[in-house]
Amino acid sequence: MPPATPPAPPTFREAVAYWLRLGFLSFGGPAGQIALMHDDLVERRRWISERRFLHALNYCMVLPGPEAQQLATYIGWLMHRTWGGLVAGGLFVLPSLLILIALSWVYLAWGHVPAVAAALYGIKPAVTAIVVSAAVRIGKRTLRNAWLWGIAAAAFVAIFAAGLPFPLIVIAAGLIGHLGGRVAPAAFTASAGHGQAGGPHAPAVIDDTTPVPSHARFTWARFARVLAAGLGLWALGMGALTLLLGWQAVLTQMAWFFTKAALLTFGGAYAVLPYVYQGAVDHFQWLTAGQMIDGLALGETTPGPLIMVVSYVGFVGGWTHALFGPDALPLAGIAAACVVTLFTFLPSFCFIFLGAPFIESTHGKLAFTAPLTGITAAVVGVIVNLALFFGWHVLWPAGWSGPFEWPAAVIGVLAAVALIRFQTSVIKVVLVSAAAGLVVRLLPGLMT
Repeated sequence: MPPATPPAPPTFREAVAYWLRLGFLSFGGPAGQIALMHDDLVERRRWISERRFLHALNYCMVLPGPEAQQLATYIGWLMHRTWGGLVAGGLFVLPSLLILIALSWVYLAWGHVPAVAAALYGIKPAVTAIVVSAAVRIGKRTLRNAWLWGIAAAAFVAIFAAGLPFPLIVIAAGLIGHLGGRVAPAAFTASAGHGQAGGPHAPAVIDDTTPVPSHARFTWARFARVLAAGLGLWALGMGALTLLLGWQAVLTQMAWFFTKAALLTFGGAYAVLPYVYQGAVDHFQWLTAGQMIDGLALGETTPGPLIMVVSYVGFVGGWTHALFGPDALPLAGIAAACVVTLFTFLPSFCFIFLGAPFIESTHGKLAFTAPLTGITAAVVGVIVNLALFFGWHVLWPAGWSGPFEWPAAVIGVLAAVALIRFQTSVIKVVLVSAAAGLVVRLLPGLMT
C-alpha cells in the first residue's frame, strides 16, 4: 500500500543539494533528464505529484528553450519561490558550463596532439549519426500525416537549396501551421506530450489537490514586475557591453545573436543548431565548421542541456579572436562563454517566472498549438540538412576533390545503427567511436 501521508517538505538547503547533484548527473539529453527528474521528484522523494509534474512539463514543452532546464526552474520556483527557481535552473546549467570551459580549453590548447586528434576523428562521424538519430526520433513523433511531411520537405529545400535563414523558415512554418489548423484542424492537432497522469498514488508534498501557494498566484501586477525585471536585466547587460566595447565588438554581437537564438529553440537544441551554424560559422566566423562538429561532440558527452554547446561556441570565438590580447586567450574564452550562456538562458528564466503563475492558476491540459506543430515539422527538415552538412565535412574533409574517409563512414554507420536500432546511450556511442578513432589513426603507426 502507498504511504498515507506526504513526506516532510524539503528545506531550501536540501533542495540546493539536490539541484547541484542533478546538474552533475543530467546526461542523456532532455528525455533522459526529464526521466531522471521524474524518478527522483515524483517516485522517490515525492516532492511533487505525477499530475502536477506533467502539468508543468507540458507548459515547458511549448516554450522556446531547453525544456528540462525550464522544468527544473518551474519546480524549484513552485517549492521555494523565485530564489528556488533561480537556484534550480542555474545549477542545472553551471556544472555543464564549468566542464565545457575546461574541455574547450584543453581542445584549443592541445587539440592537435595526435592522440586527441585521433579520438576526434572517431567522434565526428558519431556526432553525424547522433544528428541523424535526432531527425529520425523527432520525425517519428511529429510527421503523422502528409501535411506535416510536406512542411518538413519544404523546410529542407528552403535551407539546403535556397539557403534561407532559419528564423524565416520558423516564421513561415508557424504561419502554415496556423492556416492549416483552420483548414485541416485534425492534421495539426498535437499529441498529448508526455502523457496523462491518473490512478492512485502516494501523496506528495505538492499533490494534485494542494492549493496553489501565495507566491504562485497570477496577478497582472506581478506579471508586470517580472517582465520589467527581465527586460531590465537584459537591457543592462546589452547596454554595458555596448558602452564599454561598442556595438560591433565580438562580445556585444555574441550577446545579441544568442538572445535571438534563445527565442528560436522550438523543438530542442538540434532545431537551433543550423541557425547557430549560419551565424557563428558563416557570418561572424567565430569558429570553423570542423570546430563546430567537435563542439557538438563535447556537448553530447557533458551533463546539462545540449544547447550548452553555445558556451563552447563562445569560448572558441573569444579565444580565436584574442579579445584581450594574445597573452590572455583563456580569459577571453571564459568571458565569451559566460556572456553567451547568460544571454542564452535569461529568456528561459523569464518565460517560467512570467507564465508559471498563470499555468498554476489554470490547472488545465496544455498541448502544442497548430503553429507550433508546423514549426516542429519544419525542424525535422532542418535537422536533416544539418546531418548532410556534417556528413559532408566528415567524409570529404578536403572537399569533393579530396579522398573519401571510408573508416569514418564505417564508424558513422555503426554508430547510427547502435543509436537508432539498439537505442544505445549517446555516451557509450561517443566513447566507443573515440576508441575506434584511436585504433584507426594511431595503431598503424605503432605497428610499423
